[in-house]
Amino acid sequence: MADIAGLAASAAGGGLFGLIGSVIGRAAGLVERRQEQAQERARWEHEARMLDAQMRAKQQASEADLRLADVAGGWRGLEASLAAEAAIGASYKWVQAVRGVTRPFLTLLLWLITGLVFLGSGAAARGEIVETATFAATAATLWWFGDRGPRRDPR
Repeated sequence: MADIAGLAASAAGGGLFGLIGSVIGRAAGLVERRQEQAQERARWEHEARMLDAQMRAKQQASEADLRLADVAGGWRGLEASLAAEAAIGASYKWVQAVRGVTRPFLTLLLWLITGLVFLGSGAAARGEIVETATFAATAATLWWFGDRGPRRDPR
């Protein structure tokens, strides 16, 4: 009987140790899975941050391209305007006098409009209106004085 009791105790002890080993193995597996999931989550967050950074970079590049196209178009317009002005040539004296007075009159008028808008409008509307009027007045002034610079060859 002692042999049977020893055999039963050995079987129970082996079963108990096997069960404990299984539980420890399962617990280790759970810890490993949690670590893998945390690593995957960190990788996904990193990828999301990288995609966001790439998207912002593409957006900034697109905005820069738009600004460049806008500036280039403005310069092309100025070149076309100068070419059209040069192509007019000589005309009657009174036509040249009217043409000569038109630009200064329009320039002064634009500066007057700018001043009136700045002094007379509310703060909410002032920003956009003054910005546009200032742009127009400055462009007219610079166009006037830029076009009236000393000429190398007389017309």
